[in-house]
Amino acid sequence: MSKKKKSFPTAFTVLFIVLIFAAVLTYVVPAGSYAKLKYDNEKIVFTVTNPDASVKELPGTQDTLNKLKIKIDIEKFKDGSISKPVAIPDTYEKVKQNPQGLSNIIQAPIKGVYDTIDIIMFVFIIGGCIGVLNSSGAFDAGIASLSRITKGKEFILIIVVTILISIGGTTFGLAEETIALYPILVPVFMAAGYDAIVCIAALYMGSSIGTMFSTVNPFSSVIGSNAAGITFTQGLGMRGAGLLIATTITIIYIMKYGKKIKNDPTKSLIYSQKKEIEERFLKGYSEKEVPKFTFRRKLMLIIFALTFAVMIWGVSSQGWWFTEMTALFLVVGIGLGVISGLGEKEFVNKFIMGAADLVGVALVIGVARAINLIMENGVISDSILNMASGTVQGMNSKIFIIVILLLFILLGFFIPSSSGLAVLSIPIIAPLADTVGLPRDIIVSAYQYGQGLISFITPTGLILATLAMVDVTYDKWLKFIMPLMGYIGALAVVMLLIQTVF
Repeated sequence: MSKKKKSFPTAFTVLFIVLIFAAVLTYVVPAGSYAKLKYDNEKIVFTVTNPDASVKELPGTQDTLNKLKIKIDIEKFKDGSISKPVAIPDTYEKVKQNPQGLSNIIQAPIKGVYDTIDIIMFVFIIGGCIGVLNSSGAFDAGIASLSRITKGKEFILIIVVTILISIGGTTFGLAEETIALYPILVPVFMAAGYDAIVCIAALYMGSSIGTMFSTVNPFSSVIGSNAAGITFTQGLGMRGAGLLIATTITIIYIMKYGKKIKNDPTKSLIYSQKKEIEERFLKGYSEKEVPKFTFRRKLMLIIFALTFAVMIWGVSSQGWWFTEMTALFLVVGIGLGVISGLGEKEFVNKFIMGAADLVGVALVIGVARAINLIMENGVISDSILNMASGTVQGMNSKIFIIVILLLFILLGFFIPSSSGLAVLSIPIIAPLADTVGLPRDIIVSAYQYGQGLISFITPTGLILATLAMVDVTYDKWLKFIMPLMGYIGALAVVMLLIQTVF
């Protein structure tokens, strides 16, 4: 009798392990909270929620902020630049422990799905569009055409995709939106002779590097600088230089891996899944027998590609979020069905089948959110911040900034939201920079680098949902990414140390 081969747990199992770990922490870490301040535009007052849940109103003036030691311009609250509650320095208090038991653990994934329904619907509608495009033969015809164009120069795919996504990340925080691109680009990269990890790396790492070294990203650079009481242009040059260097390192790293597996496919970290993944993404595709690239199929792909341009425009300049993006793709999906010539019944069936293919991804997103809910309900995030910030006072400036980087890496694991982490932590940590003689923009850089670095691997972020798109296990990703994470982490340390000098 042969032994059953052991395999790494699925994304769901990994998430549930982390979920249980987070729940255990709510028993171990003392519960506590900072008072939080939020601006009410209608009443023109600040609403302060104290650790004991009592609420009071204070005048909506700059003088109120100054008295609370919050060095933020009142205009940042009035114009909506800062809309989330801001932690008030020196207000931390221990509160009644609220450990998360078995009942909370069981309910958390369900609440997590409810809490992320906007993202989940976006994923479903994208899946429906992909289903229609696949059934029409447009993808197979497009892949064959692109394969002929890039023959012998496939590395261009890695360079172009990584750079474009990195630009999106650094300018407007392109992250969750990339989920829509995997079903489209994985077949393209595979047809070019690469494996799925190359495509994941180009998209996910392009986004991660862009957001890690954000320049004008309103969700990290701008809101982080606002929370520190400085302009986002302070430190912009260093982060811009870091972006160029980190993107170059990432591209070289991905290309080196890609070249290795093109020369010898058995070197692929997911070679054992090669047939399975090809069956999923290249089913029916053959270089010898592909559908003709007709005008109808070209039109469908052009419209679908332009949809992403419209989405980027909407997110970056019109204040769109998942409701608007989902509505956009729903309209486009129906339009693609009309152009494809599919009958009403076949269109609906193909659309539903495409959405069904991404049910697993949608549920991973919900379970990942459940971990954050456990932490929030356990009231321990503020305690971790308070304990860590209390250990760095009076340190040497160079040691201080490295410790702060490590702190943001830790906090980024539990709080994957860039804007959420900024308004919680930076008002508390930025004043500590003053005590060691460092400019506050270095805190913003450390915040971005720390959260960006942990996003490469944290189960509470997007990576497990991304891997679920392609059925790649977490251990394979870790094996691929850890060396690159070391290189980028070393770069972040060097960049911060340079900032301490200049």
